[in-house]
Amino acid sequence: MKSILLTISAAAVMGLLGSCTKEPLNNLTEDESRIYITNRDSSANFSSYTTFSIVDSVSVISNNRLEGKDITAYDAAVIDALKTRLQQQGYTLVSKSQSPDIGINVSRIYNTYSGIVSYPDYWGSYYGYWDPFYWGYPGYGYGFPTWYGSYQITEGALSIDALDLKDAGAEKQIKGVWMGLVRGSGVFRTQNAANHIKSLFDQSTYFKSGQ
Repeated sequence: MKSILLTISAAAVMGLLGSCTKEPLNNLTEDESRIYITNRDSSANFSSYTTFSIVDSVSVISNNRLEGKDITAYDAAVIDALKTRLQQQGYTLVSKSQSPDIGINVSRIYNTYSGIVSYPDYWGSYYGYWDPFYWGYPGYGYGFPTWYGSYQITEGALSIDALDLKDAGAEKQIKGVWMGLVRGSGVFRTQNAANHIKSLFDQSTYFKSGQ
């Protein structure tokens, strides 16, 4: 790729910047917590493509390892929403045997993180803002025992890739020309699938056929 252009939906970012609490995500609704990220190859001419084909199942990737393929109700809803939106963008749906210009891959990604937190460090000793005089001990200082806790978090994301199959033969390479990523709460809820696709394409106004 010559260059990559990155777009991030601003709703969740503004929500985070506007919060002064220790856990700003606790004050966001599930919809507000989701982040929509799109990348594109700036050299790709999306209007030159006319047809597309899409996978019939979804890759399940866990900690950078392909666990297999699946087709849950959520997966089917995402695929259906993609078919509908791409046709609205002017592309014609064809089978993969009909030499489509664009191929669409869909993946569910899971990454698990673990770590250790020191509680006094995390909370920043806010108890120290109360004068010990309040408790009848003028001139005293505060002390707090240090203890540690472990945590493990599994984060999920929906990833969609658009591949240039039209020029793959000439270039001897299948080149990715667009990527959409959805992260945040409720990503894998079936009822949210259509909105995921709408949000990604609403911020990808260049992704449309010229036919």
